Amino acid sequence: MPIKIFKDLPAKEVLKDENIFVMDNIRAKTQDIRPLEIAILNLMPTKEKTEEQLLRLLSNTPLQINITLLTMESYRSKNTSRKHLESFYKFFSEVKDKKFDGLIITGAPVEKLDYEEVMYWKELSEIMKWSKTNVYSTFHICWGAQAGLYYNYGINKRLLDKKLNGIFKHTIVDDKIPLVRGFDHEFLVPHSRNTTVDIESFQNVDNLVVLSTSKEAGVYLAMSKDGRQIFVSGHSEYDADTLKNEYLRDVEKGENPELPLNYFPENDVTREPISTWKSHSYLLYSNWLNYYVYQRTPFNICDI
Repeated sequence: MPIKIFKDLPAKEVLKDENIFVMDNIRAKTQDIRPLEIAILNLMPTKEKTEEQLLRLLSNTPLQINITLLTMESYRSKNTSRKHLESFYKFFSEVKDKKFDGLIITGAPVEKLDYEEVMYWKELSEIMKWSKTNVYSTFHICWGAQAGLYYNYGINKRLLDKKLNGIFKHTIVDDKIPLVRGFDHEFLVPHSRNTTVDIESFQNVDNLVVLSTSKEAGVYLAMSKDGRQIFVSGHSEYDADTLKNEYLRDVEKGENPELPLNYFPENDVTREPISTWKSHSYLLYSNWLNYYVYQRTPFNICDI
């Protein structure tokens, strides 16, 4: 949240130059406050775990948030009970006439398929088209980010020689952008994917800004210049044991996976990994909610 100070206080300009969010009395008096309406399009197979991870991060703010969980109508999840879906989720057809301050599109285990081969691609395309007029800011995660880049900008993904799996160091490209306000210059993020989008693809689109990169993992964070489209290639929402559970799952399937890099203590799978990315994760979601949703979305949600 911003700090409210006198309009002419000398410290105001100093703080602004340090990228601290300040608000003068005049602006504060004109602010109207209401609950934010955030929709989560959950494409992950383990929907209940993903709910926990995202809701934990979204809750780290004094803002009141109303959550709407969405699932695909053109594809029924095999890993989440029908009862759970019917009790807590809605289809896009049920909310398409509503407006939302924010939308989160999660990753999905379909990255090796061409986009048009994904069973629900047509429905997802409809949702992304709808979001341009019915959502103020959309936050895309992992495959959701790749799908958003493809749909909005025609940027395609590239299949990696081997799975990118582990915890990787990232750096900030421009620390003056509010989305990365307060980040350390170097921070850690989990990745678990078989495809990537090369940095040259971002640089060829004038409307896109790259905010963070990694020597090993490539572009991590990018957005449209107006902040209404956010693209995150990693899984900052992951719990400490998520990569472990994915690794053990693949071992049981007989896929002979490589150990996640920089993850298990001394590469010992019998030792419990710890989270080294949690503070960054909370800050990322708080910054998105504050600077790109709460501070910008119209008070009358119908005006989006």
